[in-house]
Amino acid sequence: MKKSSISIISGLFVLLIAGAIISINLGKMALSPIEVITTLFGQGTADNQLVLFEFRLPRIALAVLVGIGMATSGTVLQGLLRNDLADPGILGISAGSGLVVLTFISVAGVGSLSSSVMLPLLAFIGGLFAAFLIYLFSYRKGKFPSSTRLILTGVAINVGLGAVSLFLTLKLDENQYVFAQKWQAGYLWGDKWIYIAILAPWVLLLFGYVWYKSRTLNTIGMGYEIATGVGVPVNRSFVGLTLAAVAIASGSVALGGSIFFIGLISPHLARKLVGPDHKLLLPTAGIIGGMILLASDTIVRTASFAMGIPAGVIVTIVSVPYFIYLLMRAS
Repeated sequence: MKKSSISIISGLFVLLIAGAIISINLGKMALSPIEVITTLFGQGTADNQLVLFEFRLPRIALAVLVGIGMATSGTVLQGLLRNDLADPGILGISAGSGLVVLTFISVAGVGSLSSSVMLPLLAFIGGLFAAFLIYLFSYRKGKFPSSTRLILTGVAINVGLGAVSLFLTLKLDENQYVFAQKWQAGYLWGDKWIYIAILAPWVLLLFGYVWYKSRTLNTIGMGYEIATGVGVPVNRSFVGLTLAAVAIASGSVALGGSIFFIGLISPHLARKLVGPDHKLLLPTAGIIGGMILLASDTIVRTASFAMGIPAGVIVTIVSVPYFIYLLMRAS
């Protein structure tokens, strides 16, 4: 690893921690740095402990985890498909996960430990179903589907599953409908420690797996034929890494709502900073994804013009111009 790249990653990590500290101090009930420190060490008032441990810390942890998850998934998908426009939201994986999650919530509700465990698993099943549909409709006998065909099919699947989700939301009662609309806009709703305890190992273990497979991703990035020629089991690796990308995105979507573009933008920004080596690219993109979502959520919590708006809306507003730029460059 280059020393300069390690310095960049370390610097970004410091910025992420600094952003988290700033976010802790901001909100309707302002906490000074001294109050935060004393509360962390158990010396704060009851109100300060409530605000810090029950509201802000889990919300910050959720934003960072979801940002890391979506950025990691996007990085893996771009590497596998060798296409800079690959993203779990655009490909329809988020839509598949969301459809199953919304169905479960409308029937069973949430809040219990069993639902906390079930949500990431159900979201994974939904994301896997979407990925299966993408491959099924892209498949041509004797040929591996091109990345362009996979992405265009994914866009169509995304629209179709989104329409089904919209149909289901119209059948919900008023409270469920409001929740569904917020979720589809990227509402970080799973900000309870019970959900964080499920999501954290899910995201971190899957991140560890794909980072371990960095060399495989690098080789596949040179082309499927070249990867096969140097002894990489392309089909098996493709399936394993795709499952990991779907799983990490699905778990993030289950508790963080339908977040678009983080999985698209973060790898691009990371690539400009540390290059294409996935051993460096994955942690850099993950940290950037965490920073983007944390900043967006801090804005919707503290800025008067954004109060009540899901964090995903802010992410989309900021990311769309860059997405248009990528489309123009790709064309």
